Amino acid sequence: MNFGFSISPSSHIMMDDVSRKRFDALKKTEPDIAICMSCGSCTATCTAGANAEVSLRRMILMLQRGKDDEALAMASRCLLCGKCYLVCPRGINTRHVLLSISKCLGHDEDI
Repeated sequence: MNFGFSISPSSHIMMDDVSRKRFDALKKTEPDIAICMSCGSCTATCTAGANAEVSLRRMILMLQRGKDDEALAMASRCLLCGKCYLVCPRGINTRHVLLSISKCLGHDEDI
């Protein structure tokens, strides 16, 4: 019987199997990603977030979990308007972080 719901596949991630090479390389170029406290201010003010799935804190989490392709796809939806930079309580240059994500993950060579 179908009761209108289904069981979702597990989203369990084996962190021992995840390669964090790209995240570590990005952290060297852009150390601000380490001070993000995931408050959500950037996501709340995001112009693109109203129409497309864009979230800087989710991108950082994806990178930490080795989901580079998903993070790059989300970063490509950003309009680079700068609203998130204005509201960030830590003063993180979010535009530079987003550009660094695109630059670091946008090419195919191994880091």
